Amino acid sequence: MAGKSRLFAVWPGEWSSHLFVIDDLDEYAKAHGMKHDEERTGLKEHVHDVRWEPAPYAQDSPRSPYVSVDVTLNCGCEIHDRHTFAAQMKEQRGWDVARSGGWSISGPPGGRKTYTLRVRRKSLTS
Repeated sequence: MAGKSRLFAVWPGEWSSHLFVIDDLDEYAKAHGMKHDEERTGLKEHVHDVRWEPAPYAQDSPRSPYVSVDVTLNCGCEIHDRHTFAAQMKEQRGWDVARSGGWSISGPPGGRKTYTLRVRRKSLTS
């Protein structure tokens, strides 16, 4: 599938070898001085100008640790890769963005998009 890769690493041991999956390719690339793939992710390497509000139509339970939020990136970036966006928001704002489950994108073609994502409720206030 285009834009999807898996990286495996093998660490040799005395009697056997251990196989590891590198699951965050952007973090791996950053750690090794490789260039962030802006075209694939839609996200520049900068502090994003983010506007967010609780999603008005979400049926969130007040007991749920996650809440649906509408996110607009006023900096002109687009979210093509939720894992990269989640890592950037964790680093920049302390948000815990859900990397699994559903999310949606709305907005006019060629215009500013609004992304509905699930974010850990407590991380929005920290």
